[in-house]
Amino acid sequence: GLFWRNDIPETDLEMIEPGSCLPGGFTALYDGRGRNETPLWLPEQRTLVFADALLERDGELRVWSTPWHQERALPALRALLALPFERVIVSHGEPVHDRADYERALELPPWS
Repeated sequence: GLFWRNDIPETDLEMIEPGSCLPGGFTALYDGRGRNETPLWLPEQRTLVFADALLERDGELRVWSTPWHQERALPALRALLALPFERVIVSHGEPVHDRADYERALELPPWS
């Protein structure tokens, strides 16, 4: 049916910062790209989830280009290699990738 403005429940929103613990055991991470997209660490599933920092194109996982790719994004994404993840999920392109795909993406030129 149709949704009317008065059908939407009032909800208090909270900022998610890197290090924030979320319901379900998820942890917000830092990807060097700014505050609009926050990757998540799902330790029980050994999985990283990204909104826009990474994407799949032509069968390869790639890091999305930013003006601060070398200075901020790559160092932050390389720091995530300290986590014992096995899977990477992205929202653009083929969604599920493995750790080797992630490591390879960090060595490729950024996608623009």
